[in-house]
Parts: sequence; structure tokens; C-alpha cells
Amino acid sequence: MGTYGQRRPTVAYFCMEFGLDESFPVYSGGLGILAGDLLKAAKDLDLPFIGVGILWDEGYTDQFIDKDHRPYDCAQEYSREHLIDTGVTVTVKIRNQDVKCQVWKTEKFGNVPLYLLDASVDPENAWITRQLYYGDGQDRVAAEMVLGIGGVRALRALGIDVDIYHLNEGHAVFCGFELIREHMQRGMSFEHAWEAARQQIVFTTHTPVMAGNEEHPHDLLQYMGAYNGLNYEQAAQVGGDPFNMTVAGLRLSYIANGVSQLHGMTARSMWRGNHGTSPIIAITNGVHQKTWQHPQIAQIYQTQGNLWRPHMTAKRQLLKYIEDKTGARLDPDCLLIGFARRMAAYKRSGLIFHSMRIIEPLLKDRVVQLVFSGKAHPLDNVGKQIAENLMQYVERFPESVVFLENYHMGIAKLMVSGCDVWLNTPQRPLEASGTSGMKAALNGVLNVSILDGWWPEGCVHGENGWQVGGGYEGPEQTRVDAASLYDVLLNEVIPTYYENRKKWVEMMNKSVAMAENRFTIERTITEYYNLMYQPATTLRDIKQQVSDLEASEAYTEVLPEPVHV
Repeated sequence: MGTYGQRRPTVAYFCMEFGLDESFPVYSGGLGILAGDLLKAAKDLDLPFIGVGILWDEGYTDQFIDKDHRPYDCAQEYSREHLIDTGVTVTVKIRNQDVKCQVWKTEKFGNVPLYLLDASVDPENAWITRQLYYGDGQDRVAAEMVLGIGGVRALRALGIDVDIYHLNEGHAVFCGFELIREHMQRGMSFEHAWEAARQQIVFTTHTPVMAGNEEHPHDLLQYMGAYNGLNYEQAAQVGGDPFNMTVAGLRLSYIANGVSQLHGMTARSMWRGNHGTSPIIAITNGVHQKTWQHPQIAQIYQTQGNLWRPHMTAKRQLLKYIEDKTGARLDPDCLLIGFARRMAAYKRSGLIFHSMRIIEPLLKDRVVQLVFSGKAHPLDNVGKQIAENLMQYVERFPESVVFLENYHMGIAKLMVSGCDVWLNTPQRPLEASGTSGMKAALNGVLNVSILDGWWPEGCVHGENGWQVGGGYEGPEQTRVDAASLYDVLLNEVIPTYYENRKKWVEMMNKSVAMAENRFTIERTITEYYNLMYQPATTLRDIKQQVSDLEASEAYTEVLPEPVHV
């Protein structure tokens, strides 16, 4: 072990999904995109950082819209030419059967090494890593065991020494069980093994809705073999009964973080009643600039040129894609508002249609054009109904409303650089971060957003974007937010776009400056090292040095003689 200030700790980042490129669809949304961006930032900054995840056989899902406007799913196939077989296999006992997992590696996408476990080496176990977030409780727990338990064993088999295990969401908490098992095998009691594991683990929570935090009954965990050598009493001490994956993550970690300042406050309020949990700080998410910023916009911004020209280039690229995919021919000179999210009710994708009396004339006259995109989980019928509802407006306003099916990173890049405005209307405070708005801001696309997630930290109303709703969280939130949205659109956004191009471009410049200075993933990972990884490692280094010194002869020689009274 080194001394303070002489080394950076090696970090293994465990996550169920990694979004590195649209050609490698082992991600579903923001959680995976954040993980992929972190691996790219670590590569850019030459940090000792690796990713640990799962190689999903089918990818996430292709999701299209049928002639009746209903979303339907198809298995996703993708090339594996960028994957390297490490030659390593590890075994995890699931349902009392040894499940062999092959370990793959990729560094193709400008990222530090990402190691992915694959259970399909034996066809009878292929169900475990078939598709991300698919199936029932047994499918989920089995995949989480492969990620957490198998991930640690893969690192051991690869000979990779790790200082810190960063668990991104509760899916990876069985990593902590494996570390406890290792410590107990060395003769530690459960309590000491748990404490030793805590000094190696940090945890990130993303979910500000209590119902969205995963729980499992203990009889399921016992049946699956997830205890991994522990007993019921020990497992319940960690995760409660039923076993809550977020509570377990908080009790297994030295320190934890929420993903924006507002979310940090929400998370502390949510979990403060659970004893033995780690302190929750706030480290706001960021985005990888090289991935998400349009190259022409980046170039012109750096030379202090006029951003309108590269913006219109990006906008025409988006409009061409829209025409190729949908047949709709939107007007490049008319205001284009984008909304692309996972199809979840709290994100309120339809809020802009709250009053047809107000929005209909704007759409008919093409004062406003709307482009939507997004996916629902294959088993989420509510999310699919949201997409179906949006398609009704596409049919009603075919010249000014479009929906881009099968949302992926490629579509996201087009939208966050080619729209004029990025709309975000979640029910506050249910948006933990919302990194798509950061990507838009990097491209000078102006955010019109509820003050939720990251936006309260970046918004200067009327200077680099606009706020909606004023932070109201009462029972009339939807009505208040809709009224505020229309007020901002009618009295600020639309007049500025059509009548004051100079101010619009000034706002674009301020938006890019704000995003580059405060919301890149390089800033996020630097804060991870400074506030989470380094303190834990330094404390262990100091304790080890004191222990070594106390055990040394030199230390005993300088002890003062006892004083006799």
C-alpha cells in the first residue's frame, strides 16, 4: 500500500448496463449511459478504473410502432467483433447448480477495460444473461448474482487488484456478500468481515421513488443461493426483511452518493430511518463531451464563432433523419422542441398537450414543432401506453409532431444537437439527475425544464435556458407546471426565437459554457476520486501504516518509560 498523495486507488465499477455505443446495445437508458461515459472519462484522464458488467445475449430491445400505433419488441442482435475472450471462466452456484460464466473484455469505444460476464457458455444457463431487466424475480436475482459474486471472482481470476468496489445501484450488492465471504474464509467473524467489506465499497443510488427500489423475499434469495455462505439472520441484518437492495447497498458501503444536489437531499430523507447506513453525499452526474457534443458546435464554440451556423447544420441532419424514418418534412426555420426519455409516467411526456386550446394553434401554424422519442421496458404496459398516446398527436398533427421509434444513442446524438429546445417536465422531485439535458446544453440547445434533477444547479432563467414550475411540489403540481410551461413558451421562448436571434445565440453560448464548466463526466469522476475513493483508501493506508509501526521493533524502542507514582 502506498502513502497519502502517492497513488490513486484502483476502482472496479459494477453496473448492470453500460452504454458505450449504439452498435453495442447492452444498455437501456440513463443508468447505462452514465456508466459508459464514466469509462470513457477514466480513459481520457488515465485513471486506474475498470468496468464490470454482463454481456447480454440479445441486447436490451428493439422497439417499433405498429400500424395501430402500439409499440412492439424484437430481439436485438449485434456484432461481437469488438469483444475479446479473456480465456477466464468463473463459477457461481445458482439454485444449487454450478453456473459457468465466460469473461469477455472490450476497450473499443475509447473506454478503460470493461469486463463482461456471460452465462451462455452452457446453453442450459443462457436464460440468466439473455436480456437486460427481463423476466421474473428468479431471472433478476440470478443475473445480480452473476454481476456481484461472479464479478468479484472474475477480478480474482484475472489477477486484478482492486482498492474500491463502486456499486452503481442496488443490482450489484451481492458483490458485498462475496467480499464478506472472502473475509470470513480468512477467519474473521461476520461482523468484522462486514466492516472490512464496507471499507472497500462505495455506492450510488439513483432512484428517488421508494417503490422503484428493488426488494426480494428471503425465501427467493435462499432458493437462488444468493446468501453465498451467509445465513438468514446475517442477510437480514444487511438488507432487512424483505431484502431491500438499496438498504443493503447503503449498509455495505463506506460512503454513498445521490446523483444531483437535490437528489442527495431526497435520498437522505428517504433512507434516514434505516440504522447502520452510510452517509449519503451528492455528486451530480455529468456527460462525456467528446461523445455528445456535435464536432462542428465544439469547434465553433472554441473559436468564439457564431453558433447558429453549426446549430443549423445539426438541425438539418436531424430533420433529414426524421424525413427518412417517418416521411414528415419539418421546417428548419420553425422552432423545434425535443423530448426523448424512457417512457415513464412521472416524466410526463404529454404535459405540453395539457391544454389543447393553447397548444393546438401553435402546432397547426407550425409556430412550434415537436419531436419525441423513447422506449418502454418490454414488460411495462403503462410505458407502452404512454408511447401510444403520443402517437395520437402524431396522427392529429402530422406536419408538426413526430415520434422516432427504437430510441438509441444514435438518435439521442441527433436530437440533443439538432433541436432548438430541450423539454423536460418530470414530476418534481422524481427526476434524480436527467443527463439528456446536459447533453443538449453542451450543444447550445436551450433547456426548458422543471427545476428537478440537475437543472436547479445550472439554470439561470432567461440567460442559459428557462425554468418551469418554480419548484412547486403540491397537489396541483401538474396544473401549475402546465400553466408555467405555456407562460414560458408564449412569452419568452417563442418571442426570443423568432424576434431576437442575437439573444438566442447569446443564450446558446452561455448554455455551452455552463455545461462545459460544470456538467461534464470528467468533473463527476474527479469528485468520485476526491470525495469517495481516495478518502476510503487513504484511511486504510494510514491504519495499515500505524498497525505496521506498532508491530515493529523500532516503534517499541521509542516508547517512553512508564511513569511510577
